[in-house]
Amino acid sequence: FIVLLNTANGNDSKKLRVEDRMDCPPSRVLHIRKLPNEVTETEVIALGLPFGKVTNILMLKGKNQAFLELGTEEAAITMVNYYTAVTPHVRNVPVFIQYSNHKELKTDNALNQVILQAVTAVQAASTPTSGTTASESALTPAPSPVLRIIIDNMFYPVTLDVLQQIFSKFGTVMKIITFTKNNQFQALLQFNDPVNAQQAKLALDGQNIYNACCTLRIDFSKLVNLNVKYNNDKSRDYTRPELPAGDGQPSMDPSVAAAFNKDSSLLGTPTGMVAPYSSGGGFPSSLGFAQGGGALSPLSAAAAAAAAAGRVALSGVSGTSSVLLVSNLNEEVTPDGLLFILLSVYGDAQRVKILYNKKDSALIQMADGNQAQLAMSHLNGQKMYGKIIRVTLSKHQTVQLPREGLDDQGLTKDFTNSPLHRFKKPGSKNFQNIFPPSATLHLSNIPQDITEEDLRVLFSNSGGTVKAFKFFQDHKMALLQMATVEEAIQALIDLHNYNMGDNHHLRVSFSKSTI
Repeated sequence: FIVLLNTANGNDSKKLRVEDRMDCPPSRVLHIRKLPNEVTETEVIALGLPFGKVTNILMLKGKNQAFLELGTEEAAITMVNYYTAVTPHVRNVPVFIQYSNHKELKTDNALNQVILQAVTAVQAASTPTSGTTASESALTPAPSPVLRIIIDNMFYPVTLDVLQQIFSKFGTVMKIITFTKNNQFQALLQFNDPVNAQQAKLALDGQNIYNACCTLRIDFSKLVNLNVKYNNDKSRDYTRPELPAGDGQPSMDPSVAAAFNKDSSLLGTPTGMVAPYSSGGGFPSSLGFAQGGGALSPLSAAAAAAAAAGRVALSGVSGTSSVLLVSNLNEEVTPDGLLFILLSVYGDAQRVKILYNKKDSALIQMADGNQAQLAMSHLNGQKMYGKIIRVTLSKHQTVQLPREGLDDQGLTKDFTNSPLHRFKKPGSKNFQNIFPPSATLHLSNIPQDITEEDLRVLFSNSGGTVKAFKFFQDHKMALLQMATVEEAIQALIDLHNYNMGDNHHLRVSFSKSTI
């Protein structure tokens, strides 16, 4: 039989009562309601795993409810706080989580004991007892510490660093190798322990990294150890930061390498890595990671814990305005210079309108809400022409073009068919090279006869100081470091698409590397 201990009022209830009180005081026992009919213990446990140790579970399948007991009250509070903001879904059905008015779950049911042992197996690497039922089959011992990850619907960039940030919340990620097979982006990722691989697979398989795309398909690999030769954008061994970068690959930023030797945390992401956004989105919609470190405010512990398990949607994703309001601009700014070229680093800017009565402000319409979010997160607070610009989402849904025959003094420009859009092609390599503004620029499409001196002079003429320069092996690409981030932003605006002769147009983007 089942006993729920209610130490709040001193009464031991021998009968299970369905709780309908919404405002119970915090308890490490949580009451989960409106579960789908065929839900398994494993799926309910997965809701709690990111927040701490799960110590007990009680399923009320006839009533579509469950009780989940966490190891500490603090973990339960974190879980409730998070799921108050982001509705959890199980099998695409929204479920409701609240504190139980019971302070402890006590079960002496034989099946529940088996389930508990299975939970312990995932959390403490012990082996479940024989007799584990089919519903707990996902909690049997993991065959390998290596996961094979396939990304479906990859319309937005998924980089090695994105994977490291997501999966590291389930344990120590030791090695990652990324590659393309059958026109699909794939990765092999090795944990320190098979149990961590199992937890990650349980929580992340089938989740979307970005809203409605970049779906994770996760299986155990037949390999039990990965052999990584180079540390670069395609492969990395976090246990050996001294490995070479390999031919033609930018090596890892030393500050990033140093960070990898510590416990990498979502709350302190190195520049060029990823940070999540908390939101009001749903469980299955996305993991919601925006590329790049950016100057983001620290996340609450709840959002950080749950982000790792794929329960954070990019804030305001569906239905989010794709129009940005940029203010505190230098009033000499033109639509096609600073605004179009700079915003196009983070998405395909469609229309730009400088406000007639407020020339230090402009509206920019991006291709979609995700691109607008990305541009806002990277550019808000950056310094341009000596002024700190502000970038926010506008209440407008589109940027209107002036009426036919109306002269708006060139303040509005339509870039819908611009050849300079970087992200028109789904899965374009440009998606994998979106980084925050930095002093180091990545140059590509350099003609063979152009020398280091030519490029130093060209970039010095944009009004800054070139501090360092490095050609890649084939001389078609290079890294160039300006004295400040502001100088690098100015140089990118002035020189992206610069004609170097023979129809070679220079491509300039921000780099996460240093020289």
